[in-house]
Amino acid sequence: MSDSLVVCDVDPDLKEKLRKFRFRKETNNAAILMKIDKEKQLVVLEEEFEDISPDDLQNELPERQPRFLVYSYRYKHEDGRISYPLCMIFSSPVGCKPEQQMMYAGSKNRLVQIAELTKVWGQ
Repeated sequence: MSDSLVVCDVDPDLKEKLRKFRFRKETNNAAILMKIDKEKQLVVLEEEFEDISPDDLQNELPERQPRFLVYSYRYKHEDGRISYPLCMIFSSPVGCKPEQQMMYAGSKNRLVQIAELTKVWGQ
């Protein structure tokens, strides 16, 4: 049942940005930080980051508000190959308002579907 629940849709401009991000040619770590615009009931772009480490990215997250992140990073395999996985991170820290948590949780699957992501982590 929860797979079909859609609380908020994704902003059309963000859809296009996610599509371009998915096929980016750059080899640096990069991220798209997204939030929900409660009045419009849309997932919207909050900020973009280039050359950002996971630790620096964690410092960009609000302490008591949920957020969505799409992160592309350089990964060196044991056999020497290099890939650039794209993963989604859903951050819902302790202390978030239950209403916010529900809006984000109910919108996550739609965002994953639109961004065509296969690696999803929750915090």
